[in-house]
Amino acid sequence: MYIIIEGIDTAGKSTQIDILKQNYPDTIFTKEPGGTNLGIDIRNMVLNGYTKSNLAEMFLFLADRAEHIDKIIKQNSDKTVVSDRGFLSGIAYAKIDIKSAISLNLLALDNALPSKIIILTLSKEILEQRLSNKKHDLIESRGIEYLLDIQNRMLKAIELINQQNNKKIDTLIIDASQNIKIIANQIDNFIKN
Repeated sequence: MYIIIEGIDTAGKSTQIDILKQNYPDTIFTKEPGGTNLGIDIRNMVLNGYTKSNLAEMFLFLADRAEHIDKIIKQNSDKTVVSDRGFLSGIAYAKIDIKSAISLNLLALDNALPSKIIILTLSKEILEQRLSNKKHDLIESRGIEYLLDIQNRMLKAIELINQQNNKKIDTLIIDASQNIKIIANQIDNFIKN
């Protein structure tokens, strides 16, 4: 089973992945970008502002996605793999129209769609509160409205993908302002069913 956990910055992905690591020790955990050596380099390049072109940034992420699918997902198809972010982030963060972003990301996936997707969502108020308590990286410094737009693009992307695919991707959308244990229980039940 291939599972991706999505959500904008501060939604609690890392916290939930840490809980999953404790509960599922035999699972392979990875992330995009950064799950491969190439991904680590790409992640550092983007977060440190090496690219000045939005299009170049998107293509770097697509390169990472293709490498990640080939080296991590396909080579572990007999195991459960949980990824911190995946193609939905690639679609949402791309600064091109959403249908083109979907097409490019599906190409990079090489037919390796996830079995399940978990999307942690935040309201504007909770996002403002969480961002005020931390130092911002390059992405977070783009602002609250930018991050909320990314969240909306994630939700729109999965809706469009499920409309165009014969097989819908099993998706759980969670209000990430809930108690950490409640969220963890929802995720656990979703994975087991």
